[in-house]
Amino acid sequence: MEDLKERLLPPKPPSAINRRDVLGLKKRGQGLRSWISVDAATGDSQVIEVDKFTMMRRCDLPARDLRLLDPLFVYPSTVLGREKAIVVNLEQIRCIITSDEVLLLNSLDNYVLQYVVELQRRLKAAGDGDSCRSESSDFDRPKGGRKFGGVFGCTLPDHLPFEFKALEVALEAACTSLDTQAAELEIEAYPLLDELTSKISTSELERARRLKSRLVALTRRVQKVRDEIEQLMDDDGDMAEMYLTEKKRRMESLFYGGDQSLAEHKSTKRIQSVSAPISPVSSPPPADRRFDRNLSLARSRHVESTSSSSESATENIAELEMLLEAYFIVADNTLNKLTTLKEYIDDTEDFINIQLDNVRNQLIQFELLLTTATFVVTIFGVVAGVFGMNFNISLFKSPTAFKCVLLITGVAGAILFSSFLWFFKHKRLMPL
Repeated sequence: MEDLKERLLPPKPPSAINRRDVLGLKKRGQGLRSWISVDAATGDSQVIEVDKFTMMRRCDLPARDLRLLDPLFVYPSTVLGREKAIVVNLEQIRCIITSDEVLLLNSLDNYVLQYVVELQRRLKAAGDGDSCRSESSDFDRPKGGRKFGGVFGCTLPDHLPFEFKALEVALEAACTSLDTQAAELEIEAYPLLDELTSKISTSELERARRLKSRLVALTRRVQKVRDEIEQLMDDDGDMAEMYLTEKKRRMESLFYGGDQSLAEHKSTKRIQSVSAPISPVSSPPPADRRFDRNLSLARSRHVESTSSSSESATENIAELEMLLEAYFIVADNTLNKLTTLKEYIDDTEDFINIQLDNVRNQLIQFELLLTTATFVVTIFGVVAGVFGMNFNISLFKSPTAFKCVLLITGVAGAILFSSFLWFFKHKRLMPL
């Protein structure tokens, strides 16, 4: 990994003047950018520096598609199929996939370097598997109809085209990254939530709030990746556009077939012009008639091939659909994990709110009891205030008067307090 990082480091400018020139070019929107190119045939990677317009002409892409790969802007996850390229923006993986190479913005991010290493490993493993299969073709003809694959310990490669292998590595990197973040969030969340159910503190609640914010952001990213894969699976036309190798092979066959027929026509016409003179009233020579017939057949064959290719495109997208479906299941599983965690957080919040409501209700009940007791005690204060007036009555001269007043007041207060308690119990204001 370190060797690859050193090899993919952008070269340092020779002087400060060149650096200022590059900065000036970038300010004008035409600056050079460093890209990592991974060749489809050999799997070798190299660093190239091209400007935006050269990249647009090289990959036949509009400027708005290249803007999705700009690291200065944050765009949601997107996979776009174009005529000659696939634009991939999945988490940290931002690349352009063609039928011949993969172009990534040169970055020292570990995910980008791991993507390059994994793609090179798979391409070289596919090449080794092809050689192993060619060497072991004689041994793969067993007696009695049995087949033995990988006689030399080589795993036979899948027959996916290069663009799907690169897309698979990008999908795997994005889904693995999101699943890892979801697993880390689960490891951190569940003990914290279990602790909150037993003991509520301000610091723990703050940690739970930050954790829920991370969960919401991660859920939004996983949902976008899942929706993008589902949208591709629902649109057969978009999936057919991603068969870049097939489209390139078809165009090359049409191009070379047209050149070959044109060369044959020229050679036949040259031979005929040498062998016989042309009469102005004679009918067209047989070679011209044969060429016109061949040309009309070629045109009709091209129309039929385009119509049949459009019909067979829906049949041949099965392998891409299976590839997308596999990672759709992974993204959906990650989303289910996050949804389960969010439900657990919501349940914990509901449990905490129930606990707080219970404590609040207990405080209200205690306050009601205190208010009732205060009202009963106030009766003694009223009686004491009445008998504290400066007037002379015969009751003050009786030696048992004080005890009688105190006893009557106490009994009246107890009866009044008991009446209040019975009323509270009857109205179910407190469990007594």
